[in-house]
Amino acid sequence: MAFKVLISDPLSEEGLQVLKQHEAIQYELATDLTSDEILEKIRNVDALLVRSQTQVTRQLIEASENLKIIGRAGVGVDNIDLNAATERGIIVVNAPNGNTNSAAEHTMAMLMALSRKIPQAYYSLKHQQWDRKKYVGVELKNKTLGVIGLGRIGAEVAYRAKGQRMNIMAYDPFLTAEKAEHLGIGYGTVQEVLQEADFITVHTPLLKETKHLLNAEAFEQMKPGVQIINCARGGIIDEEALYQAILEGKVAGAALDVLEEEPFQDNKLLDLPQVFATPHLGASTVEAQENVAVDVCQDVIRFLTGDIVQNPVNLPSVPKEVLNKIEPYFNLAEKLGSFLIHLAQEVIEEVNIYYSGDLAGVETAPITRNTVKGLLTRHLGEHVNDVNALYLAEKRGIRIHENKTSTTKGFTNLLTVEVTTKSEKRSVAGTLLNGLGPRIVKVDHYSVDVTPKGHILIIHHRDIPGVIGKMGSLLAQFDINIATMQVDRADIGGDAVMMMTVDKHLEKRELEALKELTEIHQATAIDL
Repeated sequence: MAFKVLISDPLSEEGLQVLKQHEAIQYELATDLTSDEILEKIRNVDALLVRSQTQVTRQLIEASENLKIIGRAGVGVDNIDLNAATERGIIVVNAPNGNTNSAAEHTMAMLMALSRKIPQAYYSLKHQQWDRKKYVGVELKNKTLGVIGLGRIGAEVAYRAKGQRMNIMAYDPFLTAEKAEHLGIGYGTVQEVLQEADFITVHTPLLKETKHLLNAEAFEQMKPGVQIINCARGGIIDEEALYQAILEGKVAGAALDVLEEEPFQDNKLLDLPQVFATPHLGASTVEAQENVAVDVCQDVIRFLTGDIVQNPVNLPSVPKEVLNKIEPYFNLAEKLGSFLIHLAQEVIEEVNIYYSGDLAGVETAPITRNTVKGLLTRHLGEHVNDVNALYLAEKRGIRIHENKTSTTKGFTNLLTVEVTTKSEKRSVAGTLLNGLGPRIVKVDHYSVDVTPKGHILIIHHRDIPGVIGKMGSLLAQFDINIATMQVDRADIGGDAVMMMTVDKHLEKRELEALKELTEIHQATAIDL
């Protein structure tokens, strides 16, 4: 039996060879199809291979009769309706690793060109100018490279920079001092990296928490003469703040492969002689395009021939009768993970998930995946999903354990998530209440009853008179309305926890004002 594969976007010859050499695969390369043509062709194929051109819509997916897998030769899957694919039991795979080397090499090229002012010097020669003194650069040897984000690409950049005999100081939310020592690099907080680095390169996803990570406040913390590289995502750097920092002489230069607006219309950064840019070329090598094509074709073959895929994007199909039982817990599990990651003050080393009561008798693996997804999403963004969450946790050295018990602790069902760091354990427990939906019922050893959605403010404080009044008055000054409030304590006059739902997101300055109250141990704003 031959599996039919439709390739609707251009694909490298190396990828086609992978398909051609497998006897169970029969493929058709048909690019530039009209909407009607692809709707007709999709009906009887087993697999669809695309890049970014083909829009894999719900209509297209529902028109298929035999489609089992969709492969994206690249990282992003914005052109694929993942919900529609999952509903139909169609797995989606991509190729997230194929451009790692290309992006790392481009970062190093930008770093070297920046340090020696190569683009500017070439530009001057093009304009018949010979001014060697104007373009004196600096050596990389013995300089400190700050790497913010030590994922696949960040780690490769650090490895290459060590070859230039640079000192590496890195920050990553999943990097511990022990891991850094094993890698032979320095380890610090974001602030410490900003303060110590001569060059700074960013390699994080673009998330709410990383948008404008390098802003005016960050530039103030840096060394005079620091130089900046961004080959990750436009928006991680506040371009207006960078512009001002260069004018003020704080930043000596910047090399940018990505911009906040692409393609740009008018960007005043590019008018500065200290700045040069490339048009988002991080993955633009022959080898990278070949790699993503080969990777996704191999995954399609694996799936069609009964093997396990390496880069799944969506949740694999679950028997309907099982899914009906466990699906109501997915949202609760993800919310508990998202809530808990805000409380942990250090890198997570271990996660224990306890299933009690009714939950002890169901298939819990998909619930565990959703829990871990919630834990990782704050720092990894859309890169983490239900399928790859456990893999990503393992790659970061996080141990995951499931525990089941018939003990109900007063609840028909109870899901408890506990994380262990180097110096502490934090936990949160939740349940589903009939007719009321998900609830957080315990934070560490404190009892609460909070719906896990919206803006939540959790305060760990001393149990003394007047604290609640001070909190309410301070929030009122910031025009923040309290919707609900609960307080629980361990002992009279000891430690207590206050949980509030509020009507809007708390800004950093507002949280800092809360922490200045002497009665407060910890103030955490959580948006669910």
